[in-house]
Amino acid sequence: MVGRIGTEALERHGLRRERLLLNASHNHSCPVTEDVLWLYYELSPEEAAARDRYTEQVYRAYSEAIGAALAALAPAELSFAQGLAGIAVNRRRARGPESRALPGPVDHDVPVLAVRGAEGLLGIVFGYSCHTTALGGLGVNGDYAGFAQIDLERSLPGAMAIFVQNCGGDANPLPRIRGRDEDALALAERHGLVLAEAVRQALDNDAVPLSGPLRVSMGETELELEPGLPLEELRERAPRLSGIHRRDFEHFIRQYETLGEPPGSLRYPVQVWRFGEGLALVALTGETVVDYSLRFKETYGWDRTWVCGYNNDLLCYVPSRRVLLEGGYEGALGMWEYGHRAPFAEDVEDRIAELVTELMGW
Repeated sequence: MVGRIGTEALERHGLRRERLLLNASHNHSCPVTEDVLWLYYELSPEEAAARDRYTEQVYRAYSEAIGAALAALAPAELSFAQGLAGIAVNRRRARGPESRALPGPVDHDVPVLAVRGAEGLLGIVFGYSCHTTALGGLGVNGDYAGFAQIDLERSLPGAMAIFVQNCGGDANPLPRIRGRDEDALALAERHGLVLAEAVRQALDNDAVPLSGPLRVSMGETELELEPGLPLEELRERAPRLSGIHRRDFEHFIRQYETLGEPPGSLRYPVQVWRFGEGLALVALTGETVVDYSLRFKETYGWDRTWVCGYNNDLLCYVPSRRVLLEGGYEGALGMWEYGHRAPFAEDVEDRIAELVTELMGW
């Protein structure tokens, strides 16, 4: 999907890939699309057809939005500020008594990019490092980030509010409610109101005006995987499994049969947009954990660095070295569900950091 969107943006609008940032809010109350989390679902032919029709709508919407934005280009002033919101809790230490001893780092910063034109505030781009998963089930909803957008656009008429998911791979909005739809919806809205207020307070603070030049760069590194299960073990265990776990193992068996073995590495793209010396936006790929945000802001400046995950491809969970060695879902177990044979090798964080350093020009 990302490849098709990027190709159409270039062919129809002349927009080069490094100037297109594709960020997913990653909620659990949105429709399924073509090739995202494809091992999760066993769809009937009718469900697959509905998914494909919706996916085509998504492609058209992207093309229309990109075209409309480029057609409406006009002079504007940009500024950057940061607020704080205490919605995120590190979910790794909230998964039962055996996890309470794990570290619980979070990033409560709310980065805000404001766009002002001749008639005042035109747009707000804001981010947060937390899964947008206060909701689930079959209702279609933008979750707490969507409620924040609604509240901001009501309180700031004429401004469009856009949410960017940051490094929230190991954070959840807590508390959450399961099994009581109306109560869960009300709680998600309250989380959204908290985030919206954090954005408004940031707008009222001393924002830093941004200037040129705008420097954009995009690169790629290779992340190695540990060895996977041997073919004989996969064939032995697969018949005893069901649901997604059986589909995972059958997928790996097919890779052995068609490729010789499951791939041993993943391509990992990174983008960096630098707005003069006032702001560096580091766009990582996949479900990155919070350690990446904290590390890069410490390296490149807490007040002028914005680190977001969930860009380019919903690749898998991307653990730091610490999370990788701790194990658990984000460190190891979640890789199978994304179709990857095993956890990353221990140099995963170093390889990503080296690429970011290169793209930053340091």
